[in-house]
Amino acid sequence: MERRAFLGAVTSGLLAASLAAEAQPAQKGAKIGVLVPGSSSAFADRIDAFRRGLRDLSYFEGPNVTLEYRFAEGRHERLPDLAREIVQLNVGLILTFGTPATHAAKQATSTIPIVMDGVGDAVGVGLVSSLARPGGNITGSSYLAADLIAKRLQVLHELLSEVSEVTILVNPANPLHKPQLKTIEATAQSLGIRARIVNARDPEEIDSAFSAMRRQSTRALAVLDDGMFFDRRDHIAQLALAGRVPTILSRREEVEAGGLISYGPNFPAITYRAATFADRILKGAKPGDLPVEQPTKFELVINLKTAKALGLTIPPSLLARADQVIE
Repeated sequence: MERRAFLGAVTSGLLAASLAAEAQPAQKGAKIGVLVPGSSSAFADRIDAFRRGLRDLSYFEGPNVTLEYRFAEGRHERLPDLAREIVQLNVGLILTFGTPATHAAKQATSTIPIVMDGVGDAVGVGLVSSLARPGGNITGSSYLAADLIAKRLQVLHELLSEVSEVTILVNPANPLHKPQLKTIEATAQSLGIRARIVNARDPEEIDSAFSAMRRQSTRALAVLDDGMFFDRRDHIAQLALAGRVPTILSRREEVEAGGLISYGPNFPAITYRAATFADRILKGAKPGDLPVEQPTKFELVINLKTAKALGLTIPPSLLARADQVIE
């Protein structure tokens, strides 16, 4: 069963008209760089959402727009070089997925407009001056990552009230994660549980992280939002199931891959909106004058097949609140 929550417009007065109403003859020869922290297959839904948004605004690949993709394949250390490659292509703007990719693009250019997509706490990590007036060459969408990780820990505690410790999988190469640790510690303390941090900086360290969890007899795992973790979501789900570890995650796609529960925004819906920013910028708007959007709707997704494999019973109160249940 499924009850989807969709993204709502948030910043006062921003982009209120529908995409259809905004559609105008597209600029000829537009070139857009797309900087992706993961692989083309892992981010296919997000890329397709952006392309749909462009088509609805009369941008068609080939006739009047070119998309130049660069994929880091889950290795954040590649992002700075890939960002510089895109800059050298003389693109009209750059679309970036997530915080590390946006940081890399910002370091590569202060003049080419950047549309950030699904960045956590853009103000807190120093990407924009404010949501209402971002300034500089960056705008797009952002969400309050600290609030969401607190909510995820609360959901995990509701499911596993007897568990006294939760492991947090962190990527120390992601500038978004370190600021979240204070929120994690405060939330865990309020719930009467302990938070144990396990790091994985690259794909190879994911296996060693789960080996550490086995040694520590981990009974619950919260995976922070990260492009590398998302890119390896199938592998993470398999490792968690093999270790019989319940997981709470950021995105619906991670639960569809075999994770237990996710709570977060609908990222493809956010990416669809990124096309509107691209359209306005290509028609002359300055990114620093376009307020940053934030999602107002969030999805709770539960995988009952995974719950059964773990021998867990999902409380009726959680099931009643779920927007999607995978059976």
